[in-house]
Amino acid sequence: MDHDARAAVFDGTAEHYDEDTFHAQVADALVAPLPTGPGLVLDVATGTGFAAYAALRLKPSRVLAVDLSPAMVAKAEAKASSLDPSGLITWQVAPAVPMPSPDGSADVVLCASSLHFLGAVAFADWLRVLRPGGRLAFSVVSGARFRPSGAFAEFVPRDITFPTDNTEAAALASSAGFVDVSARTFTVTGEDRVRSVFVVHATAP
Repeated sequence: MDHDARAAVFDGTAEHYDEDTFHAQVADALVAPLPTGPGLVLDVATGTGFAAYAALRLKPSRVLAVDLSPAMVAKAEAKASSLDPSGLITWQVAPAVPMPSPDGSADVVLCASSLHFLGAVAFADWLRVLRPGGRLAFSVVSGARFRPSGAFAEFVPRDITFPTDNTEAAALASSAGFVDVSARTFTVTGEDRVRSVFVVHATAP
C-alpha cells in the first residue's frame, strides 16, 4: 500500500482520535523522565500531536512533529494557538521514516503509539538523527495483546517481533545499538477495559 493510501486510512480516524485519552497518557509517560532543556525534539508519527505538546514541558528550543496523514497534522496544528502559543512546534506532513532531519541533529526522539506501524527500520533512522547521548523514548504494543484488524492490519510491518515482557521490549532498542535502555509496562484501567503498552527509554551511543 502506497503512502497516499495509508494516509487516507489515517485521515479517516483523525476526527475522533483525541477522544481516546490513552494516547495522551502514553505521551506523558514517555516525556516525564526526560531531562529538560533539549535543543531539537523530534516527534515521529505525531498523529494529533500528543507527544509534541507533551514535549513542551521539557522546555526545548524547538520541536519537529511529522506525520503521514494531512488530517492528523491539521488536527494537531489546530490546537497550537492554545497549547503552543510561542510556536515552538513545526508541523510537517511527510513519512515518519526517514525523518526529515539531518544526521545528529536531535537531542530527543519521541514515538508514541506508532512503532507497530513503522517497524524495526525506524531504529536505524533514530540512531541517525540523534546526537551521541541523545535520548529516545517510545511505546510499543504487547505481542500478547495486539490484534490489528481491517485496513490497519495491512500496515503492520513484518520486520519486528512485538515484545511480551519488559525484557523483550528493552531488547528492541539494545539490539538496534542503543545503550542505557530501560523498559516498563504502562497500564491504564478504564471503565470498559485495561490498556497496556511497554514504555522504553534509551540513549544513542
